[in-house]
Amino acid sequence: MNNLSSLCNSTMKLPSRVLTLRNASVVEFRHSYNTPCDQKLTCKSKASFSFNQNSQFHAYPSPFLAFQGVIYNSQKLNCLPSSSFGLHSTVSRPYGVPVEASPVETDKNPERLCVENCNDENIVGGEVPGAEYGNSRASHESEIDKEAWSLLRDAVVTYCGFPIGTVASNDPGDKHPLNYDQVFIRDFVPSALAFLLRGEGEIVKNFLLHTLQLQSTEKTVDCYSPGQGLMPVSFKVRTVPLGDNKFEEVIDPDFGGSAIGRVAPVDSGLWWIILLRAYGKISGDYTLQEREDFQAGIKMILNLCLADGFDMFPSLLVTDGSCMIDRKMGVHGHPLEIQALTYAALRCSREMLTVIGCSKNLMTAINNRLSALSFHIREYYWVDLRKTNEIYRYKTEEYSMDATNKFNIYPEQIPSWLIDWIPEDGGYLIGNLQPAHMDFRFFTLGHMPLKICYPALENEEWRIVTGSDPKNTPWSFHNGGSWPALLWQFTLACIKMGRIELAQKAVGLAEKKLSVDRWPEYYDTPSGKFVGKQSRLYQTWAIAGFLTSRMMLEKLDMASLLFWEEDNELLENCVCALTKGGRKICSRDVAKSQILV
Repeated sequence: MNNLSSLCNSTMKLPSRVLTLRNASVVEFRHSYNTPCDQKLTCKSKASFSFNQNSQFHAYPSPFLAFQGVIYNSQKLNCLPSSSFGLHSTVSRPYGVPVEASPVETDKNPERLCVENCNDENIVGGEVPGAEYGNSRASHESEIDKEAWSLLRDAVVTYCGFPIGTVASNDPGDKHPLNYDQVFIRDFVPSALAFLLRGEGEIVKNFLLHTLQLQSTEKTVDCYSPGQGLMPVSFKVRTVPLGDNKFEEVIDPDFGGSAIGRVAPVDSGLWWIILLRAYGKISGDYTLQEREDFQAGIKMILNLCLADGFDMFPSLLVTDGSCMIDRKMGVHGHPLEIQALTYAALRCSREMLTVIGCSKNLMTAINNRLSALSFHIREYYWVDLRKTNEIYRYKTEEYSMDATNKFNIYPEQIPSWLIDWIPEDGGYLIGNLQPAHMDFRFFTLGHMPLKICYPALENEEWRIVTGSDPKNTPWSFHNGGSWPALLWQFTLACIKMGRIELAQKAVGLAEKKLSVDRWPEYYDTPSGKFVGKQSRLYQTWAIAGFLTSRMMLEKLDMASLLFWEEDNELLENCVCALTKGGRKICSRDVAKSQILV
């Protein structure tokens, strides 16, 4: 029986609030809501947005546009007894009341937005919530730091006058931003860490609160609905006119339906869990992760990751385009990036979940998966010269429980570049593994250097795997491009492994290049010398990655809160072999031998 087949039912409390904002536009905006039903309900929401697609609003250019807004889904909240799935009794969803405009007295200071009677913990803001988010700057900052912070603050998106995220790119010369003017969950992580390390946690808390509201909570009833627990890949704040001097501000999420490949994001929920832990660790505010709605949100994400299925492996099976590499690049199956994020999200969840009731079964499932996944990656993804020679001499078509070549890998799959590239005294984790296929490319996430993968797909292989993708040409974009956004992960890995000098060197090189090149999204060519041919400039996570790396090196104690030491017990309890007699548990010595250093 699936340990995660059901989650503990809980009634989400819907607080009532009235916010009053006054500014020079001489209008007052109020919205409120109350729990619509007295009985214990199962609340299901279906994203069915219909917004004015011509609206490009994402941030307030002046305080005169900082109007009160709401999440107005035609996401309707169907409040039904849990036994009546499929029936409809529509009421307004939290944050779902249109904004009404009415005259009020002008505030004496037109640039100050006043919030009165706002006791709702769901919105966090400073003393002047409509003003530019965070203007404090450290006196010791260099000119490039000051420039980077200015650009990062310019990228901040506000909702209801409060900061809730940063746009992916804020290039003033970009006339066709596509979805780069949206807030991406994965892209916001380095921005969030930069603000947290600076002591400015309000934007991160608001982001976590509002993205939780966007989480799909309705079980899928057809193949076009987001699965229960799915986090959106991105969202955009829009203003929608209603006529008669009325308008509303809406948050429009994208669950992959508008993405290039129309693929649901697997990594968004995993990054969300990782960021939730980071928020608590750095800010010291653990109340958010302890809330009932956040506990439920974590469980729904884990339910997607841990659900029983047809797969025989502990690694998570995904399709192409479901993570940072969101175009066809041959990463379907069990890519290392997703496995690394899954491991991190499981470790985070194990810390944050309150163990009561059915959570005990969930905690058992987390520990079992962590143990199996840890061994699986170390045993089957690790390649060094010795392992490569073993693969070269593999027998194929082995049919037995004692097969050496468990995945039926054909030696001809070993690429010619690997022999000269792999060192004699080291190795790496391959990019992907599935039956009859090992992807020997070196992928960044899971390793954390700057080049997203190595080597690039070229010639006929590029045409077959990418479908002749003009953006993923050899040594460009996802196909071997160099990404400044990955700098913070490289820095954190260096700190964990005690190789701070490598991170300092990388940050020093970035300092010389990024500002001069106008903070590009990625670089092209094998050596990363050219700004990418289709690279967006003033890419926010390139800016934030630089700032976060810099602050991590200055605050090593804070950076150390973001990673864990190895857990030998996970490997101690893993299944390390299958024999005719059944499963055999590996010893402590075997477990320690699998730890990569």
